[in-house]
This record gives sequence, C-alpha cells and structure tokens, in this order.
Amino acid sequence: MTSAKGTLATTYIIGISVRTINQDKKAGTDIKNLWDRFFAEGIMDNIPNKVSTDLYNVYTNYQSDHLDWYDCILGCRVSTLDEIPDGMVGIMADGQFEIFTSRGELPKSVLDTWVHIWSSDLKRAYRTDFDLYQLDKMDPANAVVTTWVSVED
Repeated sequence: MTSAKGTLATTYIIGISVRTINQDKKAGTDIKNLWDRFFAEGIMDNIPNKVSTDLYNVYTNYQSDHLDWYDCILGCRVSTLDEIPDGMVGIMADGQFEIFTSRGELPKSVLDTWVHIWSSDLKRAYRTDFDLYQLDKMDPANAVVTTWVSVED
C-alpha cells in the first residue's frame, strides 16, 4: 500500500446510500448489500449526467468519527447535482486528501487499507472520504483501488 497527498477539485457524485456503523460487522453487511442492490437494480444506468463509469464508494455525514454512524453512498461522478433521481442522493467532495493505493484481492485489500487508516495518526477531517474503483482495474483477484481520506487543512 502506498500513499500520497492530494487536492480534489469540486467533485459531484450521485448514487444510492445507507446509514451504517463500523460495529458488529454491520457496515460490512450494509455496504455489501448496497453494492448488490447497485448492480441488481442497474443503478448506474439511471444516474444522469455521468462523466465516467468509475465507482465511488463514499463515506460521509459522520456523526463523530469512524466508530460512530455515517452514510455510505455508492455511485458515479457526475457533472452536476441539478438532477437527482428519486431514491438517490447527491454529494459534493473537495479539499485536501491523503490518497492510499491498495493492490490485491477484493474486498480484502481495501479493508486492509481502512484498518491501516483507522490505526494511524492521520489528522482526519471526517468530511467526505471515498474508495475509487476504476472498472478497468477491478480484477477481483488483483484490483487497484484508491482510497481518498479527507484530512485537516
């Protein structure tokens, strides 16, 4: 796993969401169900104004920190939030980030990255964090995923 600092210009994402918490394996179950629903219901096809088919698994609206409630949104980057379909949500992300690159088996490699982040002394801002899945790099046995963690300015 590698990491780098970066700045994200204003980015808009539309998708479906769930409120969850990292306790008693609830987040793992909720997020898996969100992904299953995203593909079973063809959500990507119904997201307007997509600028790519990359998948954003967003963590936002933290009640306090990673040990408390937060929203998980699975969706795609869009050019505007002017048209959000019923049953979907829109989110804006920008600012300073620490960017981690995971390589390996899904979802283990991404979970290992988050375990590393949770145990680090990173000065997290708890605004909007996300995992970025580029479809051409999503080989389940050897994926490359970037995890963007909002940090204090």
